[in-house]
Amino acid sequence: MTIPGDWLSPPDLKAATAAQRAIAEACETRDRINSVRLLAGADTSMKWRDSRGPIHAAIAPLAWPERVILPPAVATRIPPFAYVPGYLGFREVPALVAAWETLAEKPGLLFVDGHGRAHPRRCGIATHVGVLLDVPAIGVAKSILCGRVEGDLGEEPGSTAPLVDRGEVVAVAVRTRARALPVYVGIGHRISLETAVEWVLALSEGRRLPLPTRLAHDAANTARRAFSSSPREAGGGGPLA
Repeated sequence: MTIPGDWLSPPDLKAATAAQRAIAEACETRDRINSVRLLAGADTSMKWRDSRGPIHAAIAPLAWPERVILPPAVATRIPPFAYVPGYLGFREVPALVAAWETLAEKPGLLFVDGHGRAHPRRCGIATHVGVLLDVPAIGVAKSILCGRVEGDLGEEPGSTAPLVDRGEVVAVAVRTRARALPVYVGIGHRISLETAVEWVLALSEGRRLPLPTRLAHDAANTARRAFSSSPREAGGGGPLA
């Protein structure tokens, strides 16, 4: 798939808004998933309050159904887009795409730390990266960006309630662990809400976040710490990984 330039690095906010709307239009909300032998988590890390410094991205693969943890792919990139609320994907997706491209075998399902269609323009980072890579993707977010939970969310693991924005169900609040805050599971691309919730519950293992998301989180933080302690960060120069 050829990625339009504005979908990855738009020149300005107007182009970014148009790109998000086009990506949202291209998003598929029904299941189109092949047999999954390899799945992965996707997450990024950056230095606290550093809006100009590098983004450290990780794709953490997991063999399925054996749940064998495989080495993560990581990439570090200077974000091409300034931080603007609602446009985070343009800062993080280039580094995630760079990490993805280094994988010898591409996962058949991606768990992305962040929202999918639960976004004002229906283009959260899970939808952004899912459409760009044309891979089934699930958004797993820890907080609400837009909309509100309707109905009662039970306290038992597996309890769900819809997250509704402007009359549309954009995600599902899911209790993955008793007495823990819910996660908000949404469509990234090529997957239905029902199937996304099933996958998240299957991989939560009594924890709040599913295993692929946790692995990607740890790998991205490890990449950030390694970069911070490298000669390059200390002034040694050289291209980013």
